[in-house]
Amino acid sequence: MKVVSTSRSHGGIQGVYSHVSEVCACDMTFAVFVPPQAKDRPLPVVWYLSGLTCTHANVMDKGEYRRLASELGLVVVCPDTSPRGPDVPDEKDNWQFGCGAGFYLDATQEPYTKNYRMYSYIAEELPALVAANFPVDMSRQAIFGHSMGGHGALTIALQNPERFKSCSAFAPIVQPSTAGWSRPAFEKYLGPDEKSWRTYDATLLIEDGRRFAEFLVDQGTADGFLEEGLRPWLLEEACKKARIDLTLNMREGYDHSYNFISTFMDDHLRWHARRLG
Repeated sequence: MKVVSTSRSHGGIQGVYSHVSEVCACDMTFAVFVPPQAKDRPLPVVWYLSGLTCTHANVMDKGEYRRLASELGLVVVCPDTSPRGPDVPDEKDNWQFGCGAGFYLDATQEPYTKNYRMYSYIAEELPALVAANFPVDMSRQAIFGHSMGGHGALTIALQNPERFKSCSAFAPIVQPSTAGWSRPAFEKYLGPDEKSWRTYDATLLIEDGRRFAEFLVDQGTADGFLEEGLRPWLLEEACKKARIDLTLNMREGYDHSYNFISTFMDDHLRWHARRLG
């Protein structure tokens, strides 16, 4: 692991790091905020997964999480959204696919199988690296994210309910297997057999019997992607049938931007902190 940069913030350290990922077969970059309480004891970990076109830097620069994370004693880990590099296959003119659009899944179709393994990266490789290098209590983990990252947070939590104490999302893509802006990516990454897509679709994972204790979702009513890509009512219906507690806040007048996310970031961090003890 290499240190790209560190700076002091709210008594803690905001760092950016890189490493050679065996899972993604390329260099990967991620950010970690370590609050001041870490000098005394290991702290709980909150994972934040970013959305389409983003890197670790979007939430780090615009998410406004450090002040409260420092107050609550939460380590915040912000991974990248996909593999990157000159040898990583990409569609440079397609913001919904390739670099910046890994969809937190493990691709099964060539030429994407070598690099696009973001599910395994987030669920296995990066947690092991974080546990080995930072003062964290891995028995207390939470996960949340925005848009594509909200999709990732929901599906990873549903597949690993024993690992995470809590899960929330800002404007998540709740059913990517049918959404217009994610369905083409699923076919390229996973192939034409839609049965294999169910592993990476929150509503279908719930339909297939996966369970998580509860979810918190915030969604802006002025979000331009609400009707076509996000459709939180589908998650609401799935959770109701499965008797999963869902708090769905429809935020009047808010859009899809980090102005929306930063407004409600404190609510999510406090929600996770209560469940992390």
